[in-house]
Amino acid sequence: MDRNDAHSRYEREALEESRRMKMGFLKRFFMNVLHEETAGVEHGSSFEHLSEEELEAHLGVARYGDFVLPEAIRPSYDLQVTPRPGYRHDEYHDESNGNTVPVLMASASSEGLFDLFMESLDPLGGEVDVVLESSHDQSRGRHQDLYREHIDMPVLTSILWDFEDLLLNDGCTGIAVINPSTPQEVQFDEHKLLIVYGEPLGGFEEVFRSRDIPCRKELKFITEAEHVHSSKDEYIQQFEELKMRLGMDCVFD
Repeated sequence: MDRNDAHSRYEREALEESRRMKMGFLKRFFMNVLHEETAGVEHGSSFEHLSEEELEAHLGVARYGDFVLPEAIRPSYDLQVTPRPGYRHDEYHDESNGNTVPVLMASASSEGLFDLFMESLDPLGGEVDVVLESSHDQSRGRHQDLYREHIDMPVLTSILWDFEDLLLNDGCTGIAVINPSTPQEVQFDEHKLLIVYGEPLGGFEEVFRSRDIPCRKELKFITEAEHVHSSKDEYIQQFEELKMRLGMDCVFD
């Protein structure tokens, strides 16, 4: 074997070892996350008996027709819900006071999703509160919420644009922007769905329509079936930077 052949063999073996380590990490990571997401699934997980190759291939699929998912989230292997754009009207029932709050829920393809979120903040007004949500520490088994009151909307939007990749592609980061005086709230959650609470909702609905997001009364979202979240180490550091930029010091577990 000449020197070039030996070098090529070494490269192939190194690539194969890297691939095995990556796939092993993927399976451990996603199975741990999946255990939390699907504890109540009656007939078991569609991921349960997949090979590492099948799992990696599924996680690599982002496009479903014209709809592209951000890296943050993937549907069940058997596609119990096929991702597609749209919004629907819903209601939130507050058990603490018995009130019912109107809700809009929306999904959009990745290439226009962050723009849609940012435009959806416009009807909230000039000064808002912000809640930043994290589930990066899976060992805690719960979310961490950080709160910041009274931030000017232009300041907030400038900061958020700097963290577009984190907010769009990290399946362990979510954010809610609130006008407590209305009250109205726009949530861009860990599943990368837009959820708008409060009334009136007409201004938000106009934003959806202006971006060709159709109203679908029977629309099912990825959260209504088995699914998995994706994150990576660099997003933990970016989350800490975003927290610092927003001046957050209150934590609600």
